[in-house]
Amino acid sequence: MLAKVKRLFVIKTRFEAYLIIYALALGAMTRGAHYTVEYPGWGGWALFAATAGAVFLGGAKILDAIRYEQGAKRQEAEAEAPAS
Repeated sequence: MLAKVKRLFVIKTRFEAYLIIYALALGAMTRGAHYTVEYPGWGGWALFAATAGAVFLGGAKILDAIRYEQGAKRQEAEAEAPAS
């Protein structure tokens, strides 16, 4: 039962990754907009840019991890397949 619940929190496809990145970006941009109100001027805009940059870095890392895992599964499947 615990394994079934655990599977819900694993990103399996690029589509799921894009959905998660979108949700992260939406939250980060909202937070960035609040920063521009809370800290008017250059400081608020710098924090806004930092929130956007964090999403770019995190999204790239998520997509790289998906690509790496799919490649590892592909290599494992090729290694298990009998040579013709």
